[in-house]
Amino acid sequence: MVERLSGGCLCGEVRFAATPVDGEMGVCHCAMCRRWTGGTYMAVSCGSMDSLDVQGKDALGVYKSSDYGERVFCSKCGSSLMWRMADGSHVSVSAQAFDDPSVFKFTSEIFVDEQPANYAFANETRRMTGPEVIAYFTQKMQEPQNG
Repeated sequence: MVERLSGGCLCGEVRFAATPVDGEMGVCHCAMCRRWTGGTYMAVSCGSMDSLDVQGKDALGVYKSSDYGERVFCSKCGSSLMWRMADGSHVSVSAQAFDDPSVFKFTSEIFVDEQPANYAFANETRRMTGPEVIAYFTQKMQEPQNG
């Protein structure tokens, strides 16, 4: 998927345009994401923060949720908008913040070891535990960068 897609928050104060890395949506079951969104965090990888065009930046709130990650939301309506690496090298935008989230294929679930027993998705997905996710991204960060 190379198409630029638009989206925004509930109140419309923040609007964005982003180019998803692919047409896939993943879900995070970690305790922080569940508390932050009131459910699971359904996200779409959109590369780095530099790849997003954001209108209404003054309304953005940022919560540093770990040594490496930040959660970005609309400070007016509270909409969860994105999770990003603190250095801006990676951003996952809320799939449901896009104007048409139906364009994304649900393909993966992470932190499945933290998923509560009171829900499950029927879709067949790639599933990774928290330690598997950390190992994957640690390896990815150690790989030489192309270019």
